[in-house]
Amino acid sequence: MIGVTIKNEQQLWSPEDSLSELGQLAGTAGADVVGVISQRLERRLPTYIGKGKIAEVKEFREVVGFDTIVCDDELTPTQQRNLEKEFAGVIGPGGEKSDVKVIDRTALILDVFSRHARSREGRLQVELAQAEYLLPRLAGQWSHLERLGGGIGTRGPGETQIETDRRIATMRIHQLKRELERVRQHRAQHRRQRQRAGIPVASLVGYTNAGKSTLLNGLGRARVVVRDQLFSTLDPVTRRVRLPDGSPLLLTDTVGFIQKLPTTLVAAFRATLEELEEATVLLHVVDISHPNAPEHVAVVDEVLRSLHVQDKPRVLALNKADLLDPSLGSDGAGHDGLELASRVEGTTAVVTSAASGLGLADLLQAIASAIPHHQALEAAPVS
Repeated sequence: MIGVTIKNEQQLWSPEDSLSELGQLAGTAGADVVGVISQRLERRLPTYIGKGKIAEVKEFREVVGFDTIVCDDELTPTQQRNLEKEFAGVIGPGGEKSDVKVIDRTALILDVFSRHARSREGRLQVELAQAEYLLPRLAGQWSHLERLGGGIGTRGPGETQIETDRRIATMRIHQLKRELERVRQHRAQHRRQRQRAGIPVASLVGYTNAGKSTLLNGLGRARVVVRDQLFSTLDPVTRRVRLPDGSPLLLTDTVGFIQKLPTTLVAAFRATLEELEEATVLLHVVDISHPNAPEHVAVVDEVLRSLHVQDKPRVLALNKADLLDPSLGSDGAGHDGLELASRVEGTTAVVTSAASGLGLADLLQAIASAIPHHQALEAAPVS
């Protein structure tokens, strides 16, 4: 794995933390991480890393023999082509020469999504994101043929193949968008039905692997399959629960967020993420035991702002309290978890453990208090 930081560019995450998360993504995709290299640069390079680091990676391959390089950013098509050329036919441990595959963080996330998509909607959304990611990268696959042919009335076979691939990819993207638009309309119809029923909706949001599915299971007996992996849940699940006063609530799980979330994924999952626009309350789940919990909160806030839902009533579930280490900091995680709530004005924080059931009753009460209708009832004078 390779990561780069650029001087004078503000970074929310340290290079070590970002590469550690990249390693988790690689593990979720079934890869074994054999080495990590990082570099600090004055500016972005067309080869992503400098010549010295490229030589260092080649020397490392002679010893270890890896077959894939994962970069901790989305590479431009030019950067990807240049790196692939640099690592074409490099020497392995046995003296043999072979190419090394180069992929970026976006391609890795898309691979994880494709592995976990179960429903037809989920597969359509992932395929659309993959197609839009690959479209600008098609030209590089035929660049060695672009100079063949030429002159008036002739066309090179490379140019023809590029245009053919682009046309096929563009047609498929349009087809996927049409199918997802039908999904979007179907979801909108369901939301209208829910609105007519007058049942409030709480949508679970949060960083990937924060425990949203376990929390849904604990509150709504959802029986969602839970795995200790990134992006184990892609398909929305909705369950009806009862608030403390006996009134109904619809609880909806959504896809988790991650730093450097590919824009193609946000666009492709538009139909799913529109559920957040109609939510009465956002239930923001945070893995309070994670050392990067403050950064997780910041990433989720940024995504919610990009979706224009940052002003909705929000309840913060400080989850996985059962995993806290009492020897670390004021809350057992090396940071003050209760201060996380102050990052979002008007947010109520509840310490929970979805696995043990700690705080779930208090969480339901906090959700009820955040629903505007319940707020009006609580404020009404008793006659």
